[in-house]
Amino acid sequence: MSKSKTNIVTKRIVDAVMTVLLLCLMAYQVTGEALHEWIGIGMTVLVIVHQILNRKWYGALFKGKYNPYRIVTAILNILLIASFALTAFCGMSMSSHAVPFLYGIAPVSFARQMHLSLSHWAFVLMGLHLGLHIPAITAGLKLNDKARTVLACVFTCVGGVGLWMFLRSGIQNYLFFRVPFAFLDYEKPGALVFLENLLMLSFWGLIGTQAALICRNITGKAGNKKDPLIPVVAIMAAVIIGVVLMLLFPSAERQGSFAATDRPAQQTDVSIMILIPYQVHLKKAAKTIKQ
Repeated sequence: MSKSKTNIVTKRIVDAVMTVLLLCLMAYQVTGEALHEWIGIGMTVLVIVHQILNRKWYGALFKGKYNPYRIVTAILNILLIASFALTAFCGMSMSSHAVPFLYGIAPVSFARQMHLSLSHWAFVLMGLHLGLHIPAITAGLKLNDKARTVLACVFTCVGGVGLWMFLRSGIQNYLFFRVPFAFLDYEKPGALVFLENLLMLSFWGLIGTQAALICRNITGKAGNKKDPLIPVVAIMAAVIIGVVLMLLFPSAERQGSFAATDRPAQQTDVSIMILIPYQVHLKKAAKTIKQ
């Protein structure tokens, strides 16, 4: 195997492991606090390794011409790296297990809310990033038009279900700092948590894939261009599926404002559970004040 092919295989393996770790990081109620922190450290190391493997991309960042696909990829990569870096920084500033000596390098209340929002932004951007590379990864598969159409329809339906899960989980509230704490269901089976996270990631993967197809269709040769409406229809279909499912099967526990005082008792219990991991931080703060 040539050196270039080895590098490509290595990059694919790193990407796959990072995706698995990302799904684990988003399943906090399954892993618990200590394992969550160590997985975060592992993810940080892999992100650094990923950047080293892609050092040639950085060297060519200000060289050559920029077509729509390269522009989208460059912007997305920069945003993804920034979100990963800030998420890791905020996470380490609250660490009690993996790197406790870094606890307090940023105000805990600030770091907690930033970590919540940025981690979900990283989740969204990672899905888009993976989606942008799907056309290139699948280009070598010898599939006829009928098989590609069937796969596109299945992917669109799965993405629509993922959008429903995304809206139902209230993640949009975390992205835009509408709530300072995550509302997690600790009674949900772990397998279901991972499945839901995978479905939600698939929606953003679908968006990234269709965006890549649109960009490549714009810059492609006349003979290789396909119907430009197909990617748009796929995105619209997934959104419609997600919205319709949300209207038919809304969340059993509405993710209202954190400041609301009229929430049902059972919803309050769920929201309090996420505060438990931060009790250790409060104890540390109390000891510091006494000293």
